[in-house]
Amino acid sequence: MGILTYATTVSLDGYVADATGDFQWSAPSEQVFSAHLARMREVSTEILGRKTYELMRYWGSEPDGDQWSSDEREFAGQWQNLRTVVVSSTLDPDQLVSERDTLLPTLALDQLREMVAEAPGVVEIFGPTTAAPAIRAGLVEAFEFFIVPKVVGGGLRALPEGVHLDLRRTDHTVFDDGSIRVRYISR
Repeated sequence: MGILTYATTVSLDGYVADATGDFQWSAPSEQVFSAHLARMREVSTEILGRKTYELMRYWGSEPDGDQWSSDEREFAGQWQNLRTVVVSSTLDPDQLVSERDTLLPTLALDQLREMVAEAPGVVEIFGPTTAAPAIRAGLVEAFEFFIVPKVVGGGLRALPEGVHLDLRRTDHTVFDDGSIRVRYISR
């Protein structure tokens, strides 16, 4: 049986993207990227929406020459071995990168429960829009936030409006660039 987690990079004021949709301010330092690499070693299934899937397709490709560092190569290898579930009513099945990728027009909470129950490891729900129903329903068991020392003033919130969570911090790391990784579990 797996565990459902929600991991995201977030500004100090709680956004994953600013009001224009830009998230370049959240690009990880080498040290933060290494923490993502370690985290991803536990993930067996990634559930994400169309926009995030299109962004992450980059990791499904092979680099030209020495374009990637050893950490980036390892991350790409991990990404390419994940079971990926894409939740989108607008993506065409021909746009999927791998036969391990599954396309669902919607994700019912019962389907999500079944995926987590059958998973051999961590099931990560990635992206605030895709994760919102699971967060609201109390299905997310662990939250991992990479907090960037920036205030963006508005945009796409990391957590859905009106949600009340009672969480307990289980771990944290402070990085040299001022970013912080904090892991919480539901009480």
